[in-house]
Amino acid sequence: MRCQLTGLLLGFALIAPVQAAGDSFRIAVLATIGDNALERAIADTDDDNLAFVVVNGIKAADAACSDAVYLERKILLDSAKNGVILSLAGSDWTACRNTAGQSIAMERLTRLRDLFFTGEFSFGASRIPLLRQSGTPKFRSYAENAHWEVGAIQFATINLPADNNHFLAAAGRNSEFEDRQIANHAWLQRLIANATHRKLAALVLFCDGNLMLPKKNPPPRDGFAQLRGQLTQLAAGYPGKVLLVHEGAGATGDIRWRDNIGTLAVGSGGIRLTITPEGPALFVVSDSADRSGNKKAAVTVK
Repeated sequence: MRCQLTGLLLGFALIAPVQAAGDSFRIAVLATIGDNALERAIADTDDDNLAFVVVNGIKAADAACSDAVYLERKILLDSAKNGVILSLAGSDWTACRNTAGQSIAMERLTRLRDLFFTGEFSFGASRIPLLRQSGTPKFRSYAENAHWEVGAIQFATINLPADNNHFLAAAGRNSEFEDRQIANHAWLQRLIANATHRKLAALVLFCDGNLMLPKKNPPPRDGFAQLRGQLTQLAAGYPGKVLLVHEGAGATGDIRWRDNIGTLAVGSGGIRLTITPEGPALFVVSDSADRSGNKKAAVTVK
């Protein structure tokens, strides 16, 4: 077991940081938006000096789930000047149906994995090397969960659809959810183990749903509860910060901290995030149109 863990950590270390550990750098995060808006948003990032861009979702919920739409978005992501990493959103696959009204969510998820998550590098001209969870034989299906490093910061995507983590109330229909829970549980363990072992300043997770926010009127089963408890426990033993960047209507641009776990909602306008691993302010949020990196206040929640 120890040899296996050592091998995993060495695998992470092989992804070389693109700059010195303490240097300040900026990234962009784009929320789920329509085709024309996404094209404009990516064009805007082309004019900015960014370490990389994360796109949460390739299509809005009302867009078709067709291969044609998926391929158009793939071409768009690959045309970017900065490195682009895709973080899957629930709108990409969970509500997809065929002409008879039957769910084709699993078929579409498989197709997305085949189209967008087969390579070892990001989209875009500045290709960022990625380590995928699918490199582990037990989790070969979960290529959308990826990891990379810049300086002393670890970044990762994790497939957490906003709609209650795609937990379905009907009995016998949750094999996808249950299998993905196991994969995500192992992924979080692996990420925290690596960040702790390498003494990294922070782990930044990109996902669709905010697993750290219990619903005011929760469904019979909270699809995020198990992972919320796991992440809270893992973060308690990690000396760095854990920042969860997620899709969020009415986003304010504030980072809300509870102990060493922060949550940052990204609205339709997207954000820029300035990161200084050895500075007094580790994370500074600014509007997507503001290239100066003006600070947004963080809110600490007790």
